[in-house]
Amino acid sequence: MTRDLPVADRRRVRQAALRLIRRDVRGFAATLLLNGLAAAAALVSPWLLGRIIDTIAAGGTIDLLAAVAVGGALLQLVLSRYAERTGTRFSERVQEHIRQEFLDRVLALPAATVEHVRTGDLTARGTTDVAVVGYTLRDAAPAVLISALQALFLVAAVFLVDPLLGACGLVALAGVAAASRWYLRRARDAYLEEGAARSELAEHLAAGAAGARTIEALSLQDRRTRAAERVIERSRVAQLRTLFLRGVLWPSVEVSALLPPVLVLLLGGLLLDGGQVTLGAVVSCVLYLRQLQQPVETILMWMEQLQSSGAAFARIEGLQLPAARTDVAAPEPRDDHIVATGVHFAYASAADVVTGVDLTVRPGERLAVVGPSGAGKSTLGKLLAGIDRPRLGTVTVGSVPVADLSPAQLRRHVVLVTQEQHLFLGTVRDNLHLADPTADDNRMEKALAAVGADWVTSLDDELGPHASGAQLGPDRVQQLALARVILADPHTVILDEATAMLDPRTARRAERSLAAVLDGRTVIAIAHRLHTARDADRVVVMEGGRVVEVGAHDELVTAGGVYQGLWNSWHGSRP
Repeated sequence: MTRDLPVADRRRVRQAALRLIRRDVRGFAATLLLNGLAAAAALVSPWLLGRIIDTIAAGGTIDLLAAVAVGGALLQLVLSRYAERTGTRFSERVQEHIRQEFLDRVLALPAATVEHVRTGDLTARGTTDVAVVGYTLRDAAPAVLISALQALFLVAAVFLVDPLLGACGLVALAGVAAASRWYLRRARDAYLEEGAARSELAEHLAAGAAGARTIEALSLQDRRTRAAERVIERSRVAQLRTLFLRGVLWPSVEVSALLPPVLVLLLGGLLLDGGQVTLGAVVSCVLYLRQLQQPVETILMWMEQLQSSGAAFARIEGLQLPAARTDVAAPEPRDDHIVATGVHFAYASAADVVTGVDLTVRPGERLAVVGPSGAGKSTLGKLLAGIDRPRLGTVTVGSVPVADLSPAQLRRHVVLVTQEQHLFLGTVRDNLHLADPTADDNRMEKALAAVGADWVTSLDDELGPHASGAQLGPDRVQQLALARVILADPHTVILDEATAMLDPRTARRAERSLAAVLDGRTVIAIAHRLHTARDADRVVVMEGGRVVEVGAHDELVTAGGVYQGLWNSWHGSRP
């Protein structure tokens, strides 16, 4: 059962943007000030050009005016250069904060969210969406800020030169405002849909690549191809919708942006004949409005990027919603007792896969959960680990619901280890430090020895090229994962086929080493290899989602029940 991660609404996105600004108020203020001064300096030359024209018409000298005009242009150049530099540094710092917050939120996600979320969605948010926001902050945001200030100052300058000509130019810009409003009302939803379609496509491609051998073995190529075509078609339609919006916006803006100087020239000619304005005033207003076209086009050129970035930022901020629900820590469990009472669980609307389970796990006990395939063993393990919440009943540790524990609390009490493990970029030391950053080399070497990882000759061995584990081998990746569990030092460890990737001899040795290292801790082993059950204090036998037998190995193997049949079948099949 997969779930979609939430998307932040506009209010949360605005709050997040303000939060990022507050983290670097000085940088933002410096960027704003320098851009404002650069925009103000840009007003000097057109105004002086109008004065020069009027001075020439009156027979005066223009040396001083010309010198000031050149000085204003140089000042604008210098201020624009420093404004761009300051803005770029500010945006890079903000981008760093966004990436760090994204990583923190991913690590703070509840276990249930991580377990059931679409992998492609999370991947797309952490790669494409973060990259889009970073690109916007680096390039689009400074450009739009500068252009917005220039446009504001230019409109104000036209009104100061002549209010009537300014009003004429402003009315002519109504077409730009109308086209922009039409676009903005539709763009956010369109780009959110495009992002969702992109996530679904990433999910489908990742699943196809991971299961390529299974697809080929079961001759599912045609079915997967048809499914891929549907996903690609959804992505294509979503991209065509955003393309249509841009196709309407740009021609409308291009035409509307040409109207203000044309109308001002026509009106200025009429007013000039009547002596109501000077030629210099008309020229200054036309130059201001011609200058206005450039910032308006810049804003609109980046508007598409801003909408795409806004949607990406909403998807990134959406990660805070499930993480925020775990901000308030549950009461600290008073002891290590794990108790399941009347537990029922179902995936989506399907029938229960765990039905009426009552189970008490005593601290320090070694409990084996066995049963035929599909009996609900792994689901029970996830319920005991707090990854899933029961539909009915409760699962508690120290009288506190396991699913209510925050990620930090949960990791101190219960750790679930499955056969699906990951090797992170870096050295062996880097991978082990993820479990306990304070662990020294001696502790790490003991943890590696406990799981039989004698192939590690140095904690500084570079494992980066083997990040997928394909070249290193799944058995060695699994050994590193088990070593991390030892370093994490929880009071309860749930092993769900945790040694399945190891060969039988290595698995047996690793399990015996783990048993010695985890002495005094609660170990719940979910396994098909029944030698694990033979070594356990108690065995829980599941069938059809129910607990049908509970007892010691020696007791159950002669009881004539389900466990005896499983034991005879497994023992008889061994060479």
